[in-house]
Amino acid sequence: MLVVEDEPSIADVLTITLRYHRFEVMTAGTVRQALALAERTRPDAALLDIMLPDGDGRALGRELRARQPELALVFLTARDAPAEVVGALGFGDDYITKPFNIDEVVARIHAVLRRTRPADVLPQRPPLTYGDLELDDVTYTVHRDGRAVRLTPTEYALLRFLVRNGGRIVPKEQLLRHVWQYEHAATAESTVVETYISYLRRKLDALGPPLITTRRGVGYGLAAL
Repeated sequence: MLVVEDEPSIADVLTITLRYHRFEVMTAGTVRQALALAERTRPDAALLDIMLPDGDGRALGRELRARQPELALVFLTARDAPAEVVGALGFGDDYITKPFNIDEVVARIHAVLRRTRPADVLPQRPPLTYGDLELDDVTYTVHRDGRAVRLTPTEYALLRFLVRNGGRIVPKEQLLRHVWQYEHAATAESTVVETYISYLRRKLDALGPPLITTRRGVGYGLAAL
């Protein structure tokens, strides 16, 4: 996986998360660096910012695709005008706008690779489990007591973060930072956590005992096993 992003903090988040999901990641901050890396390593996929210091990420994507037609291309950019999106999707495989949800980025990269590459190139991870709950980070599916639970990417990211923290109570501010990328959460913004917790409860509690617990004034966690 080639990540082309000139903002160091964003590049770090992407690199750490993708490596956690067992991608082999190479990073570049310029068009020139990206072309040199791609020539040496021939990656399966590229995640490209559009506004780069020495050029346009779309032109870079076209050049990479010309050199390696099977390369999967995903654009990650703050530019969200319809014409920009349509133009990039004319030859790319997906288009994600900033600010982004990091788990959704991973999910969409997996989806692109499933469409463009054989299954054996996807990184494999054992499922995350908590009691009768199972989350598969390769297929991004959820099962409770063996029955499928249909979640949106944001619902999946929220549940995954709670599962990774086991029975601990996670403060709402931390959920906002991790799942929604809110660095400075205003009181009004914090209602998004309650909203998505209610969505998860409605879907999960239909298949078993109540799973998500609330610590008033603090945050949320999973019921003790």
